[in-house]
Formats: sequence, structure tokens, C-alpha cells
Amino acid sequence: MAEPPDGRPCVGVFARAWAKAVAGTSYLPMTHAQLETLLQRLTNLLAEALRAEPLDLRVGHRVADELVAAHIASAEALGRTVEVIQLRLVRDLDLVADDIEDRMARLLGAVATGYARALRDRTLDEQESIRRAAMTAQAEAEQALRASEARFRHQATHDPLTDLPNRTLFAERLAAAVDGSAGSGRRVGLCFLDLDRFKRVNDSFGHQIGDRALVAAARRLRRAVEPHLVARLGGDAFVVLVERSTGTGDVVAVAEAALAALSEPVVVDGHDVTVTASVGIVERRVAGTSPDDLMRAAGSTLHWAKSAGGAGWALYDAERDGREQARQELSAAIPAGLERGEFFLDYQPLTSLHDGSLLGVEALVRWRHPRLGVLRPDSFIGLAEETGLIVQLGGWVLAEACREAVGWTSASGQPPYVSVNLAVRQVRRPGLVQEVRALLRRTGLPPNRLQLEITESTMMTTSEEPVRALRALADLGIRIAIDDFGTGYSNLAYLRDLPVTELKVAGEFVRGLRAPEARADERILASLVSLAHALDLTVTAEGVETGGQAERLRAIGCDAGQGWHFGRPAPPDHILARIR
Repeated sequence: MAEPPDGRPCVGVFARAWAKAVAGTSYLPMTHAQLETLLQRLTNLLAEALRAEPLDLRVGHRVADELVAAHIASAEALGRTVEVIQLRLVRDLDLVADDIEDRMARLLGAVATGYARALRDRTLDEQESIRRAAMTAQAEAEQALRASEARFRHQATHDPLTDLPNRTLFAERLAAAVDGSAGSGRRVGLCFLDLDRFKRVNDSFGHQIGDRALVAAARRLRRAVEPHLVARLGGDAFVVLVERSTGTGDVVAVAEAALAALSEPVVVDGHDVTVTASVGIVERRVAGTSPDDLMRAAGSTLHWAKSAGGAGWALYDAERDGREQARQELSAAIPAGLERGEFFLDYQPLTSLHDGSLLGVEALVRWRHPRLGVLRPDSFIGLAEETGLIVQLGGWVLAEACREAVGWTSASGQPPYVSVNLAVRQVRRPGLVQEVRALLRRTGLPPNRLQLEITESTMMTTSEEPVRALRALADLGIRIAIDDFGTGYSNLAYLRDLPVTELKVAGEFVRGLRAPEARADERILASLVSLAHALDLTVTAEGVETGGQAERLRAIGCDAGQGWHFGRPAPPDHILARIR
């Protein structure tokens, strides 16, 4: 085949025409200049193939492969490529040969065939890529799901802050330890541990440092009690499970190791954070117990350790626990007892030491318990005060005393007043004055026939509200008495600022008057009576049990007495009979 006259084919002209023909037929990830450069190279390959002897049809396949690889791969792009090569290649490159048309046709056929094959291969490759991508995506999704499930399980069974087992995992392990060995002689132990006053750490240094101190404490606990399971139950509470205990000593040793591990200060961000802990210890045979019984007993024992001042351990005591459970049951039954009318009042006389007349009566609450019989106040008043139920119970006592006393009339002289004890919570409760005023209005009891007894400790507060309330009650005409005087602060000076009308001297002083030679108590009582009278206060002596005591109290100037010598607590009809 002959060369063009100047020996330099016009490759650039043809390549530009080819680029113009295929531009816009497919998305091409290249600039127009890059496209022309590619097509110039392919044009040279086509020209060399047409000149070569014999004709190498593989060049057509190669050109097709490169076109498809360059994304010139649409049917329109193929058509325009065949068209421009067929119409312009020979002319623009001035190719001359006797069989040029035949060679061109065969070469274009090879391009078309290669184009179809390249498109097929690319489709297969894309399908394989899609299949592999799908398989990879599925594998990654399954792996992510497994990882997510695993994370859902360091979250469901482990505490996120300390990485210790949490309450759920601990409950599972405890149940397995108890249920799996119920028929054997194995023993199990628990150390229920709570950091003492840890709230102060958060308040002093902030919750971030508090959390880091908790993490450090958890790490120390884990090391100290290995191989036993230690779990965080929440807040600053932890528990250690001793699955194969050989006796109480094993569990005590674990508790002491835990306390020792926590005794050293923790340095957090330059702050020395010192924590102590209280531990409740329970150790018993697996047979006959349950996880709930163990945890309840451990919780009670932890409370004992904290009540003792903390920074130590307490051992479970079944008898003590039984007494406290009975107290809790009794406390919980108070509201229902009030609703069912199980409470009633007895009254004890307050008698004049001068003429023996009945000045008043003190209301004393009783509980006719359906199972335990009649209970005295010392069985349930303390519980009511601890739980706050004393407000409800005390309100009932006050209302019942006023209701019963209003019906007492005397054939001659003034009817006795009724004296009612007010608990600390009642005196410090807003609305006391309005409550008493409404009660007197509702029952019709004259204010001067009601005496309210308070203890010295009731007034030992920085708040002025209790004093204001007592003054308002005194302004209504109600009598105010200090009960059990001498057992508290015994400070007569502060009485000058209180609207008090009477002192009730504690029976501890009166008891000493039974011995004729006991002069110290008599001198103390004489001093109290003298000082009280100087403040215009009357004095009632409690706990008078003998005539000798009554005589000595009368001799020192005491105004009134209360005790078995003058009468035991009795129902209201007995009081009414005495009045009449």
C-alpha cells in the first residue's frame, strides 16, 4: 500500500471528526482534548492495520476493547464510529490500495465484533461485580448484625460505665448458683457493698470525676475479690457473689479484702478522692433459700452496717431481721388500722397536789391490733415517727381527744382540760394553726380546755415557724406544755421566749424520791419548780407512783402530779364517771 505524497497522514483531522461524532452519545469520564488524544491513537492503529500485510483483524478487536473501556459503549456510539471510519478514514488519511474497500469492510467487521464481545464481557464483569458487591454487602451486614447483637448482649449484661456485670447478669449467676445446687450441701455467700456518702464526691468534684472514681473503685474491687463475681447494681452499689463458700469466714475475708482495696485514696485529675464502704454479709446453705431471700437479707444487713457509721461490715442476724420485719409490717398496717377504727384513746388523770382535784387528763393512744392484741404507744409511735405516719396518726388522736372531751361536763367547777402530745413533724408542719382552729370550731371544745404537749427537741431548730405557730395557738387560748422536761436540753432560759404555760418534769427525777435518803433528786426538782414559778409556769410531775412521792412533791411546791398513784390510763367513760 502506498504512503500519502507527503508521508504524514492527517490523523488529527480524522480524530477530531471522530470525537465530534461520538461526543454526547455516552457519559465520558474525560475532557474533549483527552478524547481526541485517545481517538488519535486508535486512528493510528486502524491506519497501520489497513497498510499491513496481511490484514491483522485483531487490531479491530483491540480498538473496540479500548472504546468500550473508555465508556464509548452505546449503540449510537458504535454506529457513529462505524460511519465515520467508513466515510472518512480512507479519504482523510489518503490511504490507497487495490483492495482497500475489502480491507476496510473486514476491519470494520472486526471492530463491530470486538465491540459486541467487549460489551458482553463488560456486562458480565459488571454483573459479577454486582454479585460480589452484593455478597460483600451481605457479609458485612451479617457481620455488623452479629457485632450489634454482641454489643446488645456488653450492654444487656454489663454496666456501661465500669464494664462490670450488671444486675441482670448477677441475677442469672445467683439463680444458677442457688437453683443448680438446691439438693446439695453447698453454701453460698453475698457481700452487698455500698460506698459511704458518695454523693459528697459528686457534689464536691462534679459527676465526671465522681464517675471516674467509681470506675477506679470497680477496678480495685474486681482485682481484690477475684475469682469471685463482682457486679454493679447501680449508683454506688456493688455486690460480690461467693458461689462455693465453706463458711462465714470465707465471705468475711472477701468483704475485708474489698474494704481494704477501697481504703486507699483515688487520684482523679489531681484530686485525692477518698471513699469508704459499708458491706452487708449473708452466708448460708443453698438448700431452703432463694435469690430473693438472699438479696433481701443482704440489703437489710447493709443497712445495719451503714447505721453503725459505715466503713465496715455487718453479718446477717436472723433474729434481728425478724424483729425489723415485724416492725415494718406493723408500720405498714397503721393507715389501714386508722381506717378500720382499730385505734382508741385512754386517758390518765393530771391531779392537783394541793387539793387532789382533777385538773386535766392526758390522751394516750392504743391500738387494738386484730392479730397482736392491744398495743401500747411504745410499740408503734416510734415507727410512725420514722415513716412520717405520725402526722396522720397524731391528727386522728387530736381530733378524737377533742371530740370526746367536749362531752365532759362537771356538776360544779371547771371541766378538765385534755392534753395531747404533738410530734415534731406535726409542730413543724405548715397549716397546724389552721387545722387546730378548724377542729375546735367543728367540735365546739373551748380552747382553754385543750393542752398541747411538745418536747424540748421540737423547738431546737433554726426555723422560726414552730415558735410562730405555738404563739398563734397560745393566742387562741390553748395551753402549751413542755413534756419530759429534764431529759433534753433542760434549758429554762429559752422558755422565756416561748408561749409555754406548763412544764411536765420527766419521771426519771420523780423516781428518785422513793428512797428517803435520796436528796439530790429532791433538790433538783425543788430548783426546777422554783425557776419555773419564777417564769409563771406551772409544774406537773410525771411518774408519781406512791403517796410518799406525792407528799415530797407537794412539799417542794410542785403543782400537779401524774402517775399510777393518781390513776392509771382508763377509757373516757371512767373519766366521765370521776368528773361526775
